[in-house]
Amino acid sequence: MVNLRRLDLNLLVTLDALLAEHNVTRAAKRLHFSQPSISVHLAKLRDIFGDPLLLPGPRGMRPTARADALREPLRQALEALERAVAPAQAFDPKAATQTWRVAASDYGESTIVLPAIAGLREASPGSRLAVVELAPSRIARQAEQGDIDLAFHTSEGSPPGLRRRVLFAERYVLAGRAGHPRLARRPTLAQFCRLDHVIVSPDGGGFRGVTDDALAAVGATRRVALSVPHFLFVLSVLASTDLVAMVPERLVRNSGALRVVEAPVDVPGYEMAMLWHERSHRDPAHRWLREQVAGAV
Repeated sequence: MVNLRRLDLNLLVTLDALLAEHNVTRAAKRLHFSQPSISVHLAKLRDIFGDPLLLPGPRGMRPTARADALREPLRQALEALERAVAPAQAFDPKAATQTWRVAASDYGESTIVLPAIAGLREASPGSRLAVVELAPSRIARQAEQGDIDLAFHTSEGSPPGLRRRVLFAERYVLAGRAGHPRLARRPTLAQFCRLDHVIVSPDGGGFRGVTDDALAAVGATRRVALSVPHFLFVLSVLASTDLVAMVPERLVRNSGALRVVEAPVDVPGYEMAMLWHERSHRDPAHRWLREQVAGAV
């Protein structure tokens, strides 16, 4: 067995040149080495392989049986190594057959993924997109292991250690069904608190959120009658009942089924960010995907 620790990559490159040229002088010229350097390399190779490898002949040097057996595997190995260390090639979306995996909540699906789909399909028709459920506690691990390419989450809730690009700032508005009798105009704080509210609780079953914190700061409370885990279900509830909700503005923009007004209390908004791992940061294909998503929103 050849001890790989004794092998210098330059020795293998020299052997490849010698097996191609069958001549020390031509191999030296090919590699831009001196002839004595090639001779020293050949001596080391003979010692490592325990074989003469190349023997003097009437027309240069003749490979031994061992050298002939090495020729093709060595060439393939060096070509594979050259491909591995070559600079990354430019990404061609038209020819790509990528499968992208992104993690998003239903809100992220509606406000980020949906606006990006048409552009992604047109620019890279051979690629595929898989949207997986966003699990904030698992984002960092999923990204590190390559299980997801991107995640869409709030900047404030983003796990440390991931690359981040803010996509947009979001604000809350008050929404109810079109024709809601108490939303003909912006309600007063007292009127707002008397309305029956629905709240999104991602963890399930919660009846308090950022709106309640804002109300508490001014000594007020509201009645939350319904708690659900998804924003899109809230929109259906609002359109078919007299419940109201504080919702992200982008979800209800241009919705004919809902009436949207400003709330009488200042509720802090948030930033939506695109997250990815350092392992993908410089990859041309991944960089292209990020630019497509950012441009769409």
